[in-house]
Amino acid sequence: MIKIALLHFFLLASTVISAQAHKPVPVIFDTDMGPDYDDAGAITLLHAFADEGKANILATVASTKFEGVAAVLNVFNTYFKQPGLPIGVPKGEALTKRDFQHWTDTLIKNYPHAIKNNSEVPDAVEIYRKVLAKQPDKSVTIITVGFLTNLANLLKSKPDKYSPLTGVQLVNRKVKSLVSMAGRFPSGSEFNIDQDAASGKYVFENWSTPIIFSGWEIGQKIKTGLPLINNNTIKNSPVKDVFRISIPLDPQDKAGRMSWDETAVLVAIAGYKPYYKLVSGTIEVTEKGANTWNNKGGSHFYLVEDRPPLEVQDLINKMMMHQPKK
Repeated sequence: MIKIALLHFFLLASTVISAQAHKPVPVIFDTDMGPDYDDAGAITLLHAFADEGKANILATVASTKFEGVAAVLNVFNTYFKQPGLPIGVPKGEALTKRDFQHWTDTLIKNYPHAIKNNSEVPDAVEIYRKVLAKQPDKSVTIITVGFLTNLANLLKSKPDKYSPLTGVQLVNRKVKSLVSMAGRFPSGSEFNIDQDAASGKYVFENWSTPIIFSGWEIGQKIKTGLPLINNNTIKNSPVKDVFRISIPLDPQDKAGRMSWDETAVLVAIAGYKPYYKLVSGTIEVTEKGANTWNNKGGSHFYLVEDRPPLEVQDLINKMMMHQPKK
């Protein structure tokens, strides 16, 4: 039984994290893009991977619905030469948390974007269903670096004009894996889960594909952004502006911003090795959003460090200086 369990673990691990050597990883990126600003670094890494041919961005959706979040996503996608990427925003009950530094206002004011208001884009679940329905079976990686609101709504969705499948069936058929910046491990409480605890609990109890968690303790040790804002050759960059505005406003960011969301993108596209190992088991979420870990099971994994965090920090800092393709 032990050998069978180990074999099951390694088969799941290889399914979850294998960075496709020749084909770009098809990705839906789900972000709260506003309450914190590591989301700006994360979407930059994603576009950098896309420009390298390692990722195929299928859509960028918001898990918060403060007015302007669709415009901000369009700013980044336009800057990185993909202005037509589908964007979705939750239309029903959802959080409206946004940035206290108001970097989102600066980006909307100073950078090109065709989408001005959230009303101009579909519901995030509609984007999910439309995009997933067109993809090959077991092909899509979903990255969440915000609340689990959209994924809960996706799982609860009914057949529609895009697919005769329910949300659960659609995920089971089309999604390869979920990589989520969420939780503290082996136990604790973390923002992305506890702010919409009902959705987090529902998703992690009902999701059918393997899930990798990059927990709070992973990104907390990785400080990024200073090399970007100190680079004098990078000008007129929304990414640089986000970190330039935000880092001086919080004393705890004097060494750079903690980089939770970037690690999720890195692992989803490039794989967890050589920087991390995986612990298998099952996440358990309370009604209030705290999480614990059950070592039984095997379709959930959380990252543990296998190399010094400084190595990942250096890599992310380098990737965050990625410039749009000419």
